Amino acid sequence: MDASSYDVVIVGSGLAGLYLALQLADRHRVLVLTKRELLSGNTRWAQGGIAAAWDEADDWNDHVQDTLVAGAGLCKREVVERVVSDAPERVRELMALGVSFDRREGRPDEFDLHIEGGHSMRRVLHAKDSTGAEIMRALIEQVRAHERIEVREQWMAVDVITERWLARRNGALPGPRDRACGLYALDLASGEVEAIGAKVVALCTGGAGKVYLYTSNPDEASGDGMAMAWRCGVRIANMEFVQFHPTCLYHPEARNFLISEALRGEGGKLRDRHGRRFMDRYDKRGELAPRDIVARAIDSELKRTGEECVFLDMTHLSREEIEHHFPSIHSRCLELGIDMAVQGIPVVPAAHYFCGGAMTDLSGETNVENLFVAGEASCTGLHGANRLASNSLLEAADYAWHAARAIDARLPGLDAPPALPPWDPGHAKDPDEAVVISHLWDEIRRFMWNYVGIVRTTRRLERARKRIELVQEEIRTYYWDFKLTGDLVELRNLAQVAQLVIECALRRLESRGLHTTLDHPETDDRFLYDTVLKKRY
Repeated sequence: MDASSYDVVIVGSGLAGLYLALQLADRHRVLVLTKRELLSGNTRWAQGGIAAAWDEADDWNDHVQDTLVAGAGLCKREVVERVVSDAPERVRELMALGVSFDRREGRPDEFDLHIEGGHSMRRVLHAKDSTGAEIMRALIEQVRAHERIEVREQWMAVDVITERWLARRNGALPGPRDRACGLYALDLASGEVEAIGAKVVALCTGGAGKVYLYTSNPDEASGDGMAMAWRCGVRIANMEFVQFHPTCLYHPEARNFLISEALRGEGGKLRDRHGRRFMDRYDKRGELAPRDIVARAIDSELKRTGEECVFLDMTHLSREEIEHHFPSIHSRCLELGIDMAVQGIPVVPAAHYFCGGAMTDLSGETNVENLFVAGEASCTGLHGANRLASNSLLEAADYAWHAARAIDARLPGLDAPPALPPWDPGHAKDPDEAVVISHLWDEIRRFMWNYVGIVRTTRRLERARKRIELVQEEIRTYYWDFKLTGDLVELRNLAQVAQLVIECALRRLESRGLHTTLDHPETDDRFLYDTVLKKRY
C-alpha cells in the first residue's frame, strides 16, 4: 500500500491529541489516529477537574508551591511556573471551545471550585464529577466539524519511522541526529499495516495503567506512546513514579471505577471495617494528604488488618448534596447496591497515573527531532516524583498549546517526508494461539502488581526483572512469527513499559514520592535527579 502523507500525524484522541489538532488544523493537514473511538481513552474518565488559580483569593504562586511540595523535590520549577501561570488562560480557551464548568448555586458568575489532596485552596474547576467527559464532548464536537482534520478510528500506531531507522534499513550509515518522518499503523478492521508519512509526529497516547492488575484506567491504557518513543530512541525518565490512586471502587463488577479525590475534598473520611478513622496516624493533613501518602496508608492498613478494602464515608452529606455534587459516582454505586448517603464506599488503591514517560522540552519535543509527546505519555518535569491532583488535564492542555506553537512555526521550513517502505510482514502467519497473548498479559499484570506495586523491595524488583526478560523473549518470537493484531501490539508495548518501570525502580536507591522501597526507606538527596534511560543501538 502506498504511503499517505500529512503535515502532522497525532496518535491519540484524548485532551492533548484533540486540543493539539484543533490548534493546528486551520493551517495544516492533520491526521488523528485512535485505536478505539474518539471518545475512548483516559480523559473521558477524569472525574475531579482541572486545577487553576482562578479565584481572586488564590495566588498562582501558591499553586506552584503546592505542586512543588507534592513533587517531592523532582519538579522542574521553570516548567511548574509556566504551566501553572498559563492555567487560567487554558481554562478560558477550553470554555471558548464549548466546555462548561460548574457555577456556584445562585451565583452564575462564579465557578464552583473544589479542593483536593495537596492543594492549599479551592482551585479545581469541574463539571460535576464527569469533567473529562464534558471536555471530550466539546472537543469531539469541534473536531468532527473541522474539515481539515482527518480522523481514523480503529487504527493503531505500531512504530514511529525515523530517518536513522530508514538509513539502517537501506544499509546506509545513520547520521548523528535523528528525526521522525512518519509511522506504521495497523487498521484494526482489515488487519493491514500502512506506512503514513508526516513532517511531524505527535504521540498523545495517554498512560499505561493496564500494566498493573488493578487500575482505574480503561483497557486502552497500554503505554503505546511510551513504548514507541523508547523503541525509536527517545530518552525515557522517571518511570518508577507510578501513582496509585487511593480510592478505586472495590467491587467485582466495577474493577476500573474511580472514586474521585473530590469526595475527600468535600469532607469524606476513610475508615476501617469497624468505622475507625486511620489517616491521622499517617499524616497531619488526614484525608487531604497527597495521593502517594494516602495510597500507602491504605495499603499499610490492608496489610496490617488482612482486610480486602477500606471505606470512604460520605454520610455527613445529605442525599441531595451527594446527588448534586457527585451524580455519576452516586448513580454507579447505587447500580451496584451501594448507597453512599447511608453507608461507606468500599475502596482500594489502584494504578492510576504515570509521572514518567518520554522526556520533552518546554515545547513537548523529544530528543528525536519533529517527534512531540504530550499528556501522560510524556515526562515534562511538572509532576516530579508525585503528581498533584487535577494537574494532569492542565498539563495536557498547556503542552498541546505550546507544542502547536512550535510545530506551527517549524512546518513551513520542513520538506515533505521521504518515501516510506511498505510494511514487510515477512513470513508471518495468521495467529493460531490467542491464549498465548492472554496468558502473557495476565502474567505481566500480576507480577507487576505483586513485585513492582505501591511498596517495593530490591528482591521483588529483581524477580520482576528476570520474569520480564523471559516474557519479552516470548513476545519477540510471537511478534515476528504471526501477523499483527491489536492485542499483540498492545502486549508488546505493555511488556516494554513494564521493563522500563522495573529498570527505573532498581536505579533509585531511596524512597521518594511514589517510589517506596523497604530496602531504602529514607529519602536520600544524592538521588535528587531524574532517572533517565537511554536506548543503546
